[in-house]
Amino acid sequence: MIDNETDPPECFGQLDTVFPVDEEGIRTSPPECMKCPHAKSCLQAAMRSPEGLKLQEQKVDQAYEYGLIGKLDRWSRKKLIRQEIKALASKRKSK
Repeated sequence: MIDNETDPPECFGQLDTVFPVDEEGIRTSPPECMKCPHAKSCLQAAMRSPEGLKLQEQKVDQAYEYGLIGKLDRWSRKKLIRQEIKALASKRKSK
């Protein structure tokens, strides 16, 4: 899908709206979101938000628990994610 050059909707980039947890505890995008012309950029923005970065950090921890990554890789990924969270926080404070 190619995003239109129209203004995005109010829900744009809101993790719990565009990528909510269902009854089974699995995150999925609602069908109405996938019909939106802004779906791809919206999901990307949601995953770059502080909440999305925290979700990514949880996924790194899960991968470590399941033995999919080692200690050094886990540490490295979490460090990068935390740096991104700090950068977003300082960016928001300066506005």
